[in-house]
Amino acid sequence: MVTSNKNLATWLEVIIRDFVNTSPENSLRNATNDKAWADPLVGFSSGADPLYEYIKEHIGYFYWTPLEIFNKSFPHLTVQADHITVISWILPHTKETKAGNRRETVYPSESWARARFYGEMTNNELRKHVVQTLQDTGFEAVAPSISPLWERKTSESCGLASTWSERHAAYVSGLGTFGLCDGLITPRGKAMRCGSIIAHVIVPPTKRPYNDRHAYCLFFSKGLCGKCIQRCPAGAITQRGHDKTKCLNHLTPTTAEHVRSNYGFDSYSCGLCQTGVPCESRIPII
Repeated sequence: MVTSNKNLATWLEVIIRDFVNTSPENSLRNATNDKAWADPLVGFSSGADPLYEYIKEHIGYFYWTPLEIFNKSFPHLTVQADHITVISWILPHTKETKAGNRRETVYPSESWARARFYGEMTNNELRKHVVQTLQDTGFEAVAPSISPLWERKTSESCGLASTWSERHAAYVSGLGTFGLCDGLITPRGKAMRCGSIIAHVIVPPTKRPYNDRHAYCLFFSKGLCGKCIQRCPAGAITQRGHDKTKCLNHLTPTTAEHVRSNYGFDSYSCGLCQTGVPCESRIPII
């Protein structure tokens, strides 16, 4: 079933925002049952957007275009790339979670660690909810990041990678650009997580207010800032960019052991480069 209707964009945005703002799933699972995420942003991009092919060429042969993962998920269907839409969202951390992590210098705050673990559970439930809602309405849909086909990979050009990137989908969908630390800077800032699904439906793409993948980063656009370099406890960020291996080695075992010992659950996180920086909660300005 394929439909082109601008009202679909509003309908989908309401589905996503209502889930985040009203569902009991949106919780840090702490004693006060604080919310994991604040009000989200939603964007759309066409499965035929040439940026998806460009990203595949840059990351590696294993990286999925929207049409490839859709076809793998629904091999009985024959669809065209311009008949599918990537629905992407940004889940901003709450003010309280950002404030707590802003004070840290080595390890994540408890609320930040909870958002990484329990908040990602919320994100997965949101993915499932949007997929199910679309399918109940007659639109086939898949969430690439929780597909059993999703895999971690190694890219010759990018190092640690995977078959689908939520941040790249958000970038194509007009929701933000990349910073020096590889985080996505959005109108709600860099302190966030993102998600996406791909559906057999035509929704008008969100206009990208940028034409450079680093447009919102002051280091790249103005030669200023670099505060994320100072915030990184692992020395994984320099003026040359983000060292994924150093970053991962800090996450596990270092932060994983801290979270287990101090907060009582098994996870890892950091996020110091996402807080205490000019792009924490907005697109930075001079």
